Amino acid sequence: MPIPEDVSGFELDKGVLQELQSLPKGLAEDVGKNLVMVARLIDEDPEGAYGYSRVALRLASRVAAVREAAGFAAYANQKYSEALAEFRAARRMTGNVELWPVMADCERGLGRPEKALDMAGAPEVQKLDKAGQVEMRLVAAGARRDMEQLDAAIVTLQSPELASNSVQPWTARLRYAYADALLAAGREDEAREWFAKAVESDKDGSTDASDRLAELDGVEFVDAFDEEAEDGAAPAAQADDDSRDEQEQEQEQEPEQGREQ
Repeated sequence: MPIPEDVSGFELDKGVLQELQSLPKGLAEDVGKNLVMVARLIDEDPEGAYGYSRVALRLASRVAAVREAAGFAAYANQKYSEALAEFRAARRMTGNVELWPVMADCERGLGRPEKALDMAGAPEVQKLDKAGQVEMRLVAAGARRDMEQLDAAIVTLQSPELASNSVQPWTARLRYAYADALLAAGREDEAREWFAKAVESDKDGSTDASDRLAELDGVEFVDAFDEEAEDGAAPAAQADDDSRDEQEQEQEQEPEQGREQ
């Protein structure tokens, strides 16, 4: 697959670059460039990212960072079985537990919410950092909802992190998930309150909390481009009418000019 000229491979995290040092120099550069493309495309073009991940995997399947990248690319394309296999391989290579929440979410994607809940109660969760533990809580709540246990999902999300007034990277998503669960349970007033809190903490627009809040408030959005198109159409139509009127007037005047001659 083509690699843009501005990609060098050195854009990667230092830890990943260190892993790639186990490869011959030329091979390491090729793998690095493909990994950069995975990271660059995974949000906007998941299929493209997946293609680059497969190239990297073919070149260096024994590098943990490559297996992890392949896992996330597969996950972004909802290839949950493949993603889970790659995450497990990366975990075997490194011994790290940081992939535990996304592995559990793959189990959800495969229609096995009970397995995801088992993973949420496993000892590995205690080894996660705070962000990982919050992510695990979100996955567990999602598994409860998969099983139509709405009240249990709500209780799962109730935590010190949810109650805290400090804004952390996970705050907006946690509040959003809680609001969404409340709404699914028919608790609309509480849901509106928590969607509003999610909006307050969502500085980078990672959720659509503002849209959900507006929907609850009965606000309807109008497409500005449609309005411009409609506004622009009227003058054009009027111009056509004026042009036709002028032509008719000229045609009426021509016979009179001929008689005068």
